Amino acid sequence: MPELEQRLLMLIDDEPAQCRLISALASREGWRTIVASDPETAIATLGTRQGMQLNAIILDQWVPGDDACALIAELKNRRPALPILMLTTSASPLLAVEAMRAGATDYLIKPVAPDRLMQALRAATTREAPRDELAPLTEKMPSNPDFEAMIGAAPTFRAALAVAAKAARGHGPVLIEGESGTGKEMLVRAMHAASPRAKAQLRIVSIGGTPANSIESLLFGHEKGAFPGAFDRQIGALQHCDGGTLVLDEIDRLELPVQERLVESLKRGDVRPIGANHSFKVDVRLIAASNLPLKDMVAGGHFLPDLLEAISGVTVTLPSLRERPGDIPALSRHFLARIGEQPGLRELGITDGALALLAAYDWPGNVRQLQAVLFRAAVFCDGDALTSEDFPQLLNMLGTESSTSNGGSVPESSGVMLYTADGNLRPLEEIEADVIRLAIGHYRGRMTEVARRLGIGRSTLYRKLSELGIDNAA
Repeated sequence: MPELEQRLLMLIDDEPAQCRLISALASREGWRTIVASDPETAIATLGTRQGMQLNAIILDQWVPGDDACALIAELKNRRPALPILMLTTSASPLLAVEAMRAGATDYLIKPVAPDRLMQALRAATTREAPRDELAPLTEKMPSNPDFEAMIGAAPTFRAALAVAAKAARGHGPVLIEGESGTGKEMLVRAMHAASPRAKAQLRIVSIGGTPANSIESLLFGHEKGAFPGAFDRQIGALQHCDGGTLVLDEIDRLELPVQERLVESLKRGDVRPIGANHSFKVDVRLIAASNLPLKDMVAGGHFLPDLLEAISGVTVTLPSLRERPGDIPALSRHFLARIGEQPGLRELGITDGALALLAAYDWPGNVRQLQAVLFRAAVFCDGDALTSEDFPQLLNMLGTESSTSNGGSVPESSGVMLYTADGNLRPLEEIEADVIRLAIGHYRGRMTEVARRLGIGRSTLYRKLSELGIDNAA
């Protein structure tokens, strides 16, 4: 197709093996790759005929020569509209902040899954909002692995947490279903922390992030010489987690032959490595996570009914973020508090107008995407609070859709914070004090007007000022 032939990628990297891998991955989606092994070659290439046809740049941080952020700034100065993706082994938020401020479009932590790399490249070269922008970085921000850290008041969400909390105290298998980004891994860690096996081994295996030809060996292990390339004996994840908990993430992507073997292993309570003549008895608690409803996959012949029965002793379904938009303010403030703790950043507020804009979007990437979008906005914010202007992509997509129902826009004011950073409601006394301070400031200290607008008498207002310790000049 002519459109695909025009897509040209410049890879700035000096590792031949990685260059071959990225070039091969990109070619599957119609990209042609040119390689620059150092910053000087990359900058010189921009001025060539090929360089003028570039659609994107991928930069490895460890390319010898100038500082990576300085190189990004130079490339961006010469070609402002060209997307630049940075590859790095560092999970440092400070480096991410510096790279983004220099002009990086995205920041990918190595080793990066092929799907993640291609998704980032697609997102950088289209007008669509990235689904999991900066996901690897934001997921590395420390969080407490307990149910108290799960922010949200929506009935469906609280009901799911109640089921999970009860199931955590047992030893049986649990199936967690929900769209990508709804918080399944965080819930898994909270369940493990609350379980009788909390001090035992926990291992999370990503089915989607593991090559299909390696997943059987990863789960069951293999003996030396069991197949070409098996130079050493490998203990599988099932045996490794004996006495602990094994999490199979994206189990919906497990191929049918491996599903069959897993069913038999779970029924017998043992594991037989590939090429072995004997089995090992294991006591493993299995928690499976799926982005898709497995009952639908069973109906379509893509998932074994016996395996579904074996892994779904308890089923927990996490709702999508668009099903609980009322949780967006508390989640946003919670994430901003955590983001503000990262090096190079500070804690920010968020205006009502910005919250209305966030609530108007349907968040296909769910909570993970919300966190990543807030991170990017916080990096570039110069004020004390995020406003709707700090989310230009959403503004462009939604236009006036984020207006209030009566047609007027939500005022861009910080307003009164109803929630603490951990998502819990603030004490009523604190909220009331903030409302009174806001009213005094808004009506410039005219106490008769303040009392009238608050619907109370002047004597009541002055009594509250005294009780709450508010200076009426506030």
